Amino acid sequence: MANQIRYILKRIVYSFITILVLTSVTFLLMQLLPGDPFTGGKDIPDTVMEALKAKYGLDKPVLQQLLMYIGNALQGDFGISIPDGREVTDIIREAFPVSFDLGIRALLFAFIMGILLGIVAAVKRGTAWDSGAMFLALVGVSVPSFIMGAILQYFLALKLGQATGTQVFAIVGWTDWHSKILPAFALAFGSMATVSRLMRTSMLDVLSQDYIKTAKAKGLSQRQIIWRHAVRNAIMPVITVMGPLVAAILTGAFVVENIFAIPGLGKYFVTSVQTNNYTLIAGTTVFYGTFLILANLVVDIIYGLIDPRIKLTGRKE
Repeated sequence: MANQIRYILKRIVYSFITILVLTSVTFLLMQLLPGDPFTGGKDIPDTVMEALKAKYGLDKPVLQQLLMYIGNALQGDFGISIPDGREVTDIIREAFPVSFDLGIRALLFAFIMGILLGIVAAVKRGTAWDSGAMFLALVGVSVPSFIMGAILQYFLALKLGQATGTQVFAIVGWTDWHSKILPAFALAFGSMATVSRLMRTSMLDVLSQDYIKTAKAKGLSQRQIIWRHAVRNAIMPVITVMGPLVAAILTGAFVVENIFAIPGLGKYFVTSVQTNNYTLIAGTTVFYGTFLILANLVVDIIYGLIDPRIKLTGRKE
């Protein structure tokens, strides 16, 4: 128990330090962006510019601005979105649930379908099932999410709707289930391919182990061997990539949200970059970065707890 607590505390401290570094680097990079969030490319009097900078604290030394920003961020205050005067925290609170909904749907689809495809490909190795699953995996890792989204919009939303006379899938929007399937699929397809390839490799390795041969010799059915013994051990490497996959899905959501006109946080992030909205860029970046760091922290702790071969001190027995 002492080792578990020590490991968890160490991971929490490392995560907190990473968040501080992320916040500092993000803020300092904002200072290097050309232009400013006030003029929109137009000339305004120097006195007005100075007044605006004073209002938003941009007239202070950079180090002082950084310390103030970190202190406020630790309290959940990311400042004000300069063009529209809204609190960045309010924008995140309003838009992130939509992005989170999309991300959870995509994540569940990627893991469930990826694991099932990997199992089928390993069990049916060398057959058409194996070839078909690996072909899907190849397409998934080769085709970007925005291309996949456009393909799905054209064939499953537009063409299928014209052929059937019924709008089975919505082209854009985020209202009912008709509009939520294609974005989640487009976002999940690449991660599903990664999971299926990893699961197939892991399953093939597990199926060649001596204890699987012993289980067969004892007369256990193939279903019992696969689900009671093989999958339980083969899924461990898949769990280790959950953190990076969460990162891939959430960052990829920016593009997918724009393609499908989803009112999530990605829309605000893209707009903030186009308008040099420093506070919104920094706020959304730090928020997403913190979310991903915490997701990796949870995955590391879970993996250490569920895998009996790994001690929480980080050493294998």
